[in-house]
Amino acid sequence: MDSGGIRRRLALGAAVLAASGVLALAASGSAQASTAGSCSGREVRTLSFSTGVTHVYKRDGYVCAVTVARHPGHVQAMSVSVQARGSRPVVDQGRYVHHAGPVTVHAGHRCVWIKGSVDREGVSTGWILC
Repeated sequence: MDSGGIRRRLALGAAVLAASGVLALAASGSAQASTAGSCSGREVRTLSFSTGVTHVYKRDGYVCAVTVARHPGHVQAMSVSVQARGSRPVVDQGRYVHHAGPVTVHAGHRCVWIKGSVDREGVSTGWILC
């Protein structure tokens, strides 16, 4: 093999290595951005209250919610629940540092009731997304 062929292969190898490094950095950045909760889909509601925010997402008939504390960093009581009309609520509650959830239900075209709380403050929507 002549020196021109070797250079081309080395250049191609370096380009592939650089591209894979860029993709790895992009993937880790997007993973960090979604650390607050792993709901997928389009955000359809942001429910604010004094101690936190409950984010609601919808995708292909599924509704997902996550409650995030306004002042994370210490353990505090948090909860999030999603209930499709005619079904039991799906709840995540406990003592967390940053967020409760995500919780997901298949709602189809049914209304859902979302609740979220951090410490003693919270939000309850009534039937929405009908």
